[in-house]
Amino acid sequence: LKSGIDILVGTPGRIKDHIQNSKLELSSVKHVVLDEVDHMLDMGFAEQVEEILQYAYKKGSETNPQTLLFSATCPRWVYDVAKKYMKDDCERIDLIGKKTQRTATTVEHLAIQCRSSQRAGVLGDIIQVYSGSHGRTIVFCETKKEANELAMNASLKQDAQSLHGDIPQKQREITLKGFRDGVFEVLIATNVAARGLDIPEVDLVIQCSPPK
Repeated sequence: LKSGIDILVGTPGRIKDHIQNSKLELSSVKHVVLDEVDHMLDMGFAEQVEEILQYAYKKGSETNPQTLLFSATCPRWVYDVAKKYMKDDCERIDLIGKKTQRTATTVEHLAIQCRSSQRAGVLGDIIQVYSGSHGRTIVFCETKKEANELAMNASLKQDAQSLHGDIPQKQREITLKGFRDGVFEVLIATNVAARGLDIPEVDLVIQCSPPK
């Protein structure tokens, strides 16, 4: 930061810290990108984002930064809040269209009812049928405890490893590399793995409960 940078990528809290500690100066910013804008402008982050952007924006100024907002969902309130930072003639690009939910047509969706006590055994069978011995499967759990317990459950016939927020970053990278390289077939994860993973050739994704 001291020697000057072209692009800064950061979380609102950390950027705010740097501004308050006089380590970051935003008055000459040319472009502002808010990723996951519905989360960024929601209750938790809205205040922090507002505080950060006040350093870069002046009301009605022609020299305000170009603003780009990205989001998988854009409720009406997102557009309303975004007006503060967008010009009146801003361009809206919609890749979803009128369909509220769109999934890949090549993916088959199945719902299976089973008791919690039977889950590990049923998972083992489902993975065997739909992913085979060498296919790759990601299983999503609600909690870290659940992920650990499932990964160690003897009813799961396949090699499995868990991935969640308590696992150090270095170990997470090793685990993901092992999964990519086929060292083990089943990755059991919390929503820490729900974004930003690019793993080709995953045959099966299992949600242990309906996603919230």
